[in-house]
Amino acid sequence: MDPLVPRLRIADLFMAFGGVVALRGVSLEVHPGEILSVIGPNGAGKTVLLNCINGLYRPQRGRIFYDGQEITGRRPHERARLGLSRTFQKIELFLGMTVLDNIRLGRHVHMRTGLLQGAVYHGPAAREEEAHRAFIEREIIDLLEIHHVRDAVVGMLPYGIQKRVELARALALAPRLLLLDEPMAGLNLEETEDMARFIIEVNESDRWQVTCVLVEHDMGVVMDISHRVVVLNFGEKITEGSPAEVQANPEVVRAYLGEVEGIYATRR
Repeated sequence: MDPLVPRLRIADLFMAFGGVVALRGVSLEVHPGEILSVIGPNGAGKTVLLNCINGLYRPQRGRIFYDGQEITGRRPHERARLGLSRTFQKIELFLGMTVLDNIRLGRHVHMRTGLLQGAVYHGPAAREEEAHRAFIEREIIDLLEIHHVRDAVVGMLPYGIQKRVELARALALAPRLLLLDEPMAGLNLEETEDMARFIIEVNESDRWQVTCVLVEHDMGVVMDISHRVVVLNFGEKITEGSPAEVQANPEVVRAYLGEVEGIYATRR
């Protein structure tokens, strides 16, 4: 792929629910290998934007491009096959299933064994399942440090661990673009630091190199791990730039970050 082609490009996106406009002509680009954070108050259109990107919503106007290919009319599972994955603001796990079974669901788009081959567990079907299991064990469970709960029922686990499991399921798809909808919500300080560490690892490590779009209310995290920040308000993009540029923007400071200067340290 041409490195100059954005991993994600959104052009003039408009989305309304009845008389309520959620997105009003939003345009942005996400470059390969970066963490782009989208911030704004409740009701600014952040989650609606993610839902349009991964195909849960179909915008009334505008176009969405992934690696230079238009995906505006594609369904969610088609976008997943292209390498687009996400987590949700409210945990969307199967609480009665084990951690491993939840994570395995993220691999289903990579299954190549047909119905007849899969009906008899040997040969290609067995080898394929073994490869997927090895990927989950070696790459995901190790990364997210959830060995000790791999066989536990998800509904019995603490909320912070459930958040890790949801990230694990998203990573099981082996995405090139990962949409993260408030991954720090409801976490304590230690859990937040761990989640930020995991996101940085999947973004920066040679093994993963995942481009991330992060929606998050924790401004300390946003300013610390983002390459660029986009600010939405009432469905419109009011500014974008580096964390330092957004932090210094008077309108953003007043609306979202408060009046106290210097309280957010940037890593980049």
